[in-house]
Amino acid sequence: MSKRAIIIHCWDGYPDYCWYPVTKMELEARGFDVQVPEMPETEAPKLSLWLPKLQEAIGTPDEELYLIGHSAGCITILRYLEKLPPGVKVGGVVLVAGFTDDLGYEELKNFFTTAVPLADIREKAKGFVVIHSDNDPFVDLKFADIFKEKLGAEVIIKHNAKHFSGARDKEESCTSLPEVAQAVLRLAKQ
Repeated sequence: MSKRAIIIHCWDGYPDYCWYPVTKMELEARGFDVQVPEMPETEAPKLSLWLPKLQEAIGTPDEELYLIGHSAGCITILRYLEKLPPGVKVGGVVLVAGFTDDLGYEELKNFFTTAVPLADIREKAKGFVVIHSDNDPFVDLKFADIFKEKLGAEVIIKHNAKHFSGARDKEESCTSLPEVAQAVLRLAKQ
C-alpha cells in the first residue's frame, strides 16, 4: 500500500497557495500520493463543511496516511482525528501554525464549540510534528508547548517566518517550507 499525504490549506487558502505546491512535489518525489483538496467556502471556514471534505479526501484512514495542516487546516485535522473510532490510527500529523483554542476570530468560532480532546487525539496518530514561527501575528507560540505536552509532538520553531502564508496576509510569500516534507519523511520511518 502506498503512502499518502493530504495537505489541508488555511483559512482563505487554496491548493496552489504558498508552500503547498512545493511540499506536494517534494513528497511525490519520495513516492507519496499527495492531495491538496480545495476546502469549501474558504473565506469563512465552517467545520460542518470542512470536516466532510477532509473525510471524503481521506476515504479509509490507515497508518500509511500522513495529514498536513496549515492554520485552520490544523484544527480541521484535529477534529477529524477526534472522530476516528478506537484503534484506528494515521501514520503521522504535521501541524503548521496550529492552535487548540478559539483565537478570537468570529469566522473560526464554529471549530471550537467543544474543547479539543488532545489526550484522545494523541492516540490517533503514530506521531506529531508541529511547526511554529516566533513572530506569527495570529498564532501564539504557547500552542507549540501545548502540542508538545498534550500530543507528545516534536516542535520546530522557525525564526521570523510569520504565519507561513502568502502575500494575502501582507507578508512575503512563504513558497517553500522543506521542514514539512522532512517531518513527514521522519514520521514515515517510525
